[in-house]
Amino acid sequence: MATELRSGVKYGSLLSLAVVLVAYWFRSPDSSVLDERLDAVLSSLLRAERKVGMNSVSSPRVAIGFGGCVDIIVDGVTLLNKMGLKPADQPLHHDYIENTEQLAQSFAYFFSPGAASERFVMNDTLFSELVEASRELPGNRWSIGGNAPVMASRMALEGCDVLLGGSFSTDFAEILSQRITVAGNTVDEPDIHLILEYPTGATWGTYTSRRANRYIVHSDDHNPYLDSMEQFQEKLNSFKPDLLVVGGLQMMDNFPFKLGEREALLGKLAKMLSSASPQTAVHFEMASFVEKSLMSDLLEFLLPHTDSLGMNEQELPNLLSLFRGSNLTVLSDPNPRVATVLDQMRELYRLVNQRHRQAGTGRPLTRLHVHTLAFQAIIVKRGSKWKNTMSATAKASLTANRHVCGSPDIDLSKARLIMDESFSVSRQEGSQRIPLEESRPVSCWDEDGYEVCVAPVLVCTEVYQTAGGGDNISAAGLVLQI
Repeated sequence: MATELRSGVKYGSLLSLAVVLVAYWFRSPDSSVLDERLDAVLSSLLRAERKVGMNSVSSPRVAIGFGGCVDIIVDGVTLLNKMGLKPADQPLHHDYIENTEQLAQSFAYFFSPGAASERFVMNDTLFSELVEASRELPGNRWSIGGNAPVMASRMALEGCDVLLGGSFSTDFAEILSQRITVAGNTVDEPDIHLILEYPTGATWGTYTSRRANRYIVHSDDHNPYLDSMEQFQEKLNSFKPDLLVVGGLQMMDNFPFKLGEREALLGKLAKMLSSASPQTAVHFEMASFVEKSLMSDLLEFLLPHTDSLGMNEQELPNLLSLFRGSNLTVLSDPNPRVATVLDQMRELYRLVNQRHRQAGTGRPLTRLHVHTLAFQAIIVKRGSKWKNTMSATAKASLTANRHVCGSPDIDLSKARLIMDESFSVSRQEGSQRIPLEESRPVSCWDEDGYEVCVAPVLVCTEVYQTAGGGDNISAAGLVLQI
């Protein structure tokens, strides 16, 4: 019996080997070429990333505000089904959520195109029910959330010393990196954000998602008030940061402030930013804003004091629409062409600096980073304090895969390129086309007083988490530029 078993295993192994060899020799040539291309692009991006090493003598010092939360990450469709929400008959945009019908309509609106979104839930009872249902879902995950803590964690991981402004519970603060110093109040219960993730091809009734993304809901008590700003400012001068980052202001969007309360908070923030040393770079990380009056306030109070902006393919046209005097663009193409994004970046760069020259005060915009699913694009003014743009663009691209796949090592069996094999630098007729070269995948060139760099993303095909992607990508890009 033992001899027969060994014999069966032997011949079974030989048969398996034969099957593997046949599959290898007769596999599609295109598959082999594609594998080689991905490998070449990855190797080249890694070389570009490693071209610039962190300063071994003095770690970069970064101050980041504001706020933070605990993220509960769940499958969005599963949660809505558990709540008994039926797919909406018609997708509709809502500035905020008051009931389950609006939640279903809003989720459907962003789910089909696969666009990231974040909404404030006015109804405390509904939000509590969503939280309890999320806790009961198998496979739910808890993690540190909020723009500031996520960016702080990435920068600490990359070797920076970080001052983080936010109000956290003791348990929350204890799991942060030792490179992070917290400035803010201690709270008993941190704010909770629900991250409704979904993969490419997910279905909800008649709706199918075109790409993996997330829909976020929150009902914050602490974050909208920037209640760590005073303690944060007290430590800024002695900390002497190379970079000051502001994020998390979308928590103010449609929040029921008292009359004049939000403007007063943003006025204090503007005063803090204006007092920052000229040697300290200031970066503002955009997010999903839908309240036009808040966006107008950010234009008035925040943008004049920042010299770097980070955003995604949804937030870029949204901000542009405000400059043009039109309604906010809540939903735009989730997979835009390179030429479209570059034209939008040029226009935004021009309009922000035009506004700066007219005002005669504050800081000019010298850096703009837009992260999309397919590629990264960075504009940097020549001669400015920002350095290593090519390597920073490569690092941002690699970080996109690492975060979404949930691994520091990039597995090419879980990656693909969706950026075109060549791209136009503008939608204007006769514009130059740049080929995607595997040996030099980061394309950089000079334009009117600034440098432009574009890098393809090895898009993760087995998504672990999309939430926090933009924060990780922006933070990683900044690390090599300060």
